[in-house]
Amino acid sequence: MQFYMRRDSSSQEKLLFFQDIYSEENSSDFTSSKGYSLGYEATNQLHTFTREKRADKRLQQIIIMASASLQFFAFILALFGVFGDITATLLPNWKVNADVGSNIITAITQMQGLWMDCTWYSTGMFSCTLKYSVLSLPVYIQAARTTMVLSCILSAFGICITTVGMKCTKLGGDANSKSHACFAGGVCFILGGIFGLVPTSWYTREIISNFLDQTIPESSKHEPGGAVYTGFISAGFLLIAGVIFCTSCLKKQHGAWIYPSKQHHFPSTDQESNTGYNLKDYV
Repeated sequence: MQFYMRRDSSSQEKLLFFQDIYSEENSSDFTSSKGYSLGYEATNQLHTFTREKRADKRLQQIIIMASASLQFFAFILALFGVFGDITATLLPNWKVNADVGSNIITAITQMQGLWMDCTWYSTGMFSCTLKYSVLSLPVYIQAARTTMVLSCILSAFGICITTVGMKCTKLGGDANSKSHACFAGGVCFILGGIFGLVPTSWYTREIISNFLDQTIPESSKHEPGGAVYTGFISAGFLLIAGVIFCTSCLKKQHGAWIYPSKQHHFPSTDQESNTGYNLKDYV
């Protein structure tokens, strides 16, 4: 009877020993499968993060190319605006009056500008007289002279600054310095456009008010000339160029519009080892 009891106790010890071995094998298989799943998840997250970074880089390159092209277009508009501004300042046909007499020979065209008055006869003769006295001029002509000169200076200064700050040029240092220079050039264009728009509007208002005045004789009434229209168009070009340059230099997070910021958590190996250790302790 004692022999069978010993046999039973030894069999129980063997059974417990094999159960321990089986539990250890199962726990090691579980930790290895858990580590494999965590590594596969981390690999997928890494691939997704890499694809998003590549897409953001391509998007940034496209945005930089589009911004450089837009700046070049604005620079062309600014050049036209500067040339038109200088031309409008020097032209004598701010006010035009056509006086046709009874004979075709007496037909004349009178033009008045900021700096000179010119007369063009039907015979082909052309004569101009400079306005030497500044104090004898009306207030709107004096203001037009000052503002148009300031507009030409500011727009020319803006051309020099934006040449350094444009993204398609290799001048101006790093990207931050070029951005500041480009913004300063855009501000100069906007101020030049405003200074060019004010005298043309004021001059046109004076012409229209004199033309509608019934007390002024017909021979003294004038109409806006080509220099006024040239000044309006040039001021518009300068304003558009200045706005484009200023908006293209603003710092924006372009990638955040399409790809929102995500927190990528990659499981570490320490967690895997700790998980396996805890499972073994429970067994």
